[in-house]
Amino acid sequence: MPAKPSFDPALIARGPAGQPAAFARGTTAERDAAAGIPSGWQRFRFPQSLYRYAALLATLAFIAYAVDRLNIDLERLPGILGRIATTLGQRYFPPNIEHITRADYLHSVLETMQMSYLATVLGIVLAIPLAWLASFNQTPSRRVGYGLARLIIMGCRSVHEMIWTILLVAVLGFGMLPGTLALTLFCIGFAGKLFTEAIEAIRSGPVEAIRATGGNRLQVFIFAVLPQVRVAWTGISIYTWDVVFRAATVVGFFGAGGMGWYLRESVQRIASHDVAAILLSIIIVVVAAELFSAWLRRRVSIAIA
Repeated sequence: MPAKPSFDPALIARGPAGQPAAFARGTTAERDAAAGIPSGWQRFRFPQSLYRYAALLATLAFIAYAVDRLNIDLERLPGILGRIATTLGQRYFPPNIEHITRADYLHSVLETMQMSYLATVLGIVLAIPLAWLASFNQTPSRRVGYGLARLIIMGCRSVHEMIWTILLVAVLGFGMLPGTLALTLFCIGFAGKLFTEAIEAIRSGPVEAIRATGGNRLQVFIFAVLPQVRVAWTGISIYTWDVVFRAATVVGFFGAGGMGWYLRESVQRIASHDVAAILLSIIIVVVAAELFSAWLRRRVSIAIA
């Protein structure tokens, strides 16, 4: 039976018998291999390792508690894909393509595009001054403007666009106006937050240079801040339109017009084949918008850079 490798520090210091000189001149890895120390050995760092394993154990325990508390039946998960395929095949296939090729439905697709575009433009125009006021390093009014702008951005962002749509439909009635306003509020919260973070990440050198020449706060914003954030803001604006367009396809379900209105009408009639066709059209339009926005971001980045 072979002898177990020894990890005696004295053995490591003097090396294997018969090779003291070579062992002393060798690298750390060579000496560890000669002494029988595994190459993948590393020190167990206490208490950092204890904290890491305790956090992992606490996370797993919380997941188990949540699953038990919410009464989630994990035994139903293995067959979920099969049940989804069966439901789609029996109730929603084949989709009624003729329903989405009608002129009135194609007009609703155009209305959805117009609603998302108008909401994005209005939201970004309003988000720019709010982002300027809400940025801690560039706000012209830290006592009043900073807190007020932060409150407006957080208020618009904390309420989901569907909730805004329900509230505005209740106040203004059905139509494109409440949907456009709801998406505008969503755009203010979404773009305003990202615009603010871009301003707070700028370099202070150009800002101090403009201030040293006697420039006021507006001139500092125009000549020192905007040149540094224009590329980021352009990408954020295009991405915001992409997100708003996806939301615009379904806000009509709550009475704001567009493609979502036809989806709601088909669901209420329990016309499953029409619903499948509308969902298919929404997926196609959203994928096309995603490809267009990605192409546009690349082109704008090249042009600005």
